[in-house]
Amino acid sequence: MIRLIATDLDGTLLQPGGVLSDRTRAALDAVDADVVVVTARPPRFVQDLALTGTAICANGAMVYDLTNREVTHARTLPVDVVRKVSAALAEVIPDVGIAVETGLEVLSEPGFQGFGPKNPHRTLELLEHVFAEADQVVQMLAWAPDAEADHLMEIAREAVGQHVTVTHSGGLGLLEISPPGVSKALTLESLCKARGISKDEVIAFGDMPNDLSVLGWAGTAYAMGNAHPAVKRACVNHAPPNTEDGVAQVIERLFRL
Repeated sequence: MIRLIATDLDGTLLQPGGVLSDRTRAALDAVDADVVVVTARPPRFVQDLALTGTAICANGAMVYDLTNREVTHARTLPVDVVRKVSAALAEVIPDVGIAVETGLEVLSEPGFQGFGPKNPHRTLELLEHVFAEADQVVQMLAWAPDAEADHLMEIAREAVGQHVTVTHSGGLGLLEISPPGVSKALTLESLCKARGISKDEVIAFGDMPNDLSVLGWAGTAYAMGNAHPAVKRACVNHAPPNTEDGVAQVIERLFRL
């Protein structure tokens, strides 16, 4: 029995361009199960999808109530740790640029150019100004021009893995850095415990390395047809790609819609 559906957004639930298709929306609306968005995105990216329920944001650092539009939980990185990690990455990654996600906006130094479309941000003159203006940090972002994300992640984990959690969601040269011990899986597990839901009653969907923790925890896990090779290797079950409403196809079949 499936009581909760945990799904990533980009490359998983959403069509290219961040579109939630009519077919996928109809499938989510029809199921008798909780739907929890589990994403690297901050709340401002999910609040306009017209979804209800709960979103786990910033790779597990934030929990957002989609219905009431409020953050109910946040794990933050102390600024002294952000400074330490930034300095350590600068020593091992040439031309690395740093940005921080506060939960409300992204603040970056001029060397950070890893912004995707529709990503509001403020570029400040110096990295020290970023540290000074960030009232809290729920996620760091590190970007290196033309770097391959998997290799970059290995370098960063070796350099700063004892201080933070490092992963990526497919952006060229872009790393996502969370407070130590924070992951999509741990936050989802805590949420499920509060609702009396076991992991065997959870089905999860994802496509990138930052989804591996939740795909490994859930009782049933699906890698998208367009997923990163490591994600496909980690999952027995494979869904059609997001361009073909793969999540909706699996839900329709399992729930007999």
